[in-house]
Amino acid sequence: MKRLFVVIRSHGAGWRASRSMEDQEDWQAHASFMNTLEKEGFVLLGGPLEGTNEVLLVIRASTADEIVERLLADPWSSGDILRISRITPWTLRLGSLSQGIAAFQDSAVHNDSSDER
Repeated sequence: MKRLFVVIRSHGAGWRASRSMEDQEDWQAHASFMNTLEKEGFVLLGGPLEGTNEVLLVIRASTADEIVERLLADPWSSGDILRISRITPWTLRLGSLSQGIAAFQDSAVHNDSSDER
């Protein structure tokens, strides 16, 4: 049975602190890989945690082992640019992923349009 997990990935030895995320080695391959996982419904949400060397992912999977196996195929795993720090089962008790995403997108659209004035 699929359930939700929160995954924290941290910068590994291959991460170059002097470069932006988009300028890291194999950025395009990593971005393509993660976009595919999102389209498949495996990764629901993801992004860097500001002010840290960590990335947060919300994933739908059967087991933690499945997550490890899938993320090992990421080009940034093999290059030790990102490594898994923690995988924790998560029970969503307040709100919903679809409502939260929709509210965030609406807010972003309204904020972007107000910047144009």
